[in-house]
Amino acid sequence: MLLDIRNEMAKRRKRKATKKRPVPTNPSLYARIKAQAKRKFKVYPSAYANGWLVRTYKAKGGRYRMGTGRKRRK
Repeated sequence: MLLDIRNEMAKRRKRKATKKRPVPTNPSLYARIKAQAKRKFKVYPSAYANGWLVRTYKAKGGRYRMGTGRKRRK
């Protein structure tokens, strides 16, 4: 009984870790606009810079899909 509960909790944690998030469908366009955002704003990872990035990316025809994206390397 206790083993079943532990296995179920482990499965739930694993599912949470692979959360889906928006991934750009045109990585080269996204990278180009991200570089512009880094030049335009003094503090790059900020809400204003990321909002500008998303607005500009979508205005130039970029789209997003829901996926896991790339895995981050430590």
